[in-house]
Amino acid sequence: MPDTRLVLVRHGQSEATVQQVVGGHGGCTGLSPLGRNQAEALRERLSRTGLLRDATVLLASVLPRAVETAEIIGPAVGDGGLEVVQDCDLCEVHPGEGDGLTWTDFLARYGEPRWDTDPAVPLSPGGESLLVFRERVSIALRRLAGAYPGQLVVVACHGGVIVESMFALGGMRPEGRPARLEPANTGITVWSRDEDVGERWRLDSYNDTAHLD
Repeated sequence: MPDTRLVLVRHGQSEATVQQVVGGHGGCTGLSPLGRNQAEALRERLSRTGLLRDATVLLASVLPRAVETAEIIGPAVGDGGLEVVQDCDLCEVHPGEGDGLTWTDFLARYGEPRWDTDPAVPLSPGGESLLVFRERVSIALRRLAGAYPGQLVVVACHGGVIVESMFALGGMRPEGRPARLEPANTGITVWSRDEDVGERWRLDSYNDTAHLD
């Protein structure tokens, strides 16, 4: 059986980032003009190179910035007609009741996230903690690999999901991590699993942004 490949594409720049708004289910309003340009540049690269021509599945989180990114690159993924399958388990951290606030108001009301000192504390009431988010992403990525063995799966998702893939698939230890990972908008990260070996993943590329140069 061929390798199972998970291609994680971070969304383009979001309007929530430009406006400095907490962009959860209520606060996300899709891509900024720059974000759409970034996604279009990625689509042009994929069309030119055929990099994801073998894809059989195209997924996105339910947040508008990820869905819009998937829709823009879709014509250059697989046969060009793949349906964008939305999956909330691929979302960024659910922020809770602070969703939609400006980050200034959010931090004034709830304080800085305490992920390094107490990862069990939610971002705000009703939201996720880092530990809950990490568990959700780990389960989601492994579920996708199990659902589509030997296939190339493209996922339009978020920086947090890509970072957590390092722990879920790469075996990195989250405790005392010496480096900070910050995937760029529309950066491509590729994980492969040899189905003849089993649960052993290989990081083929991280944060590939050649289309933005």
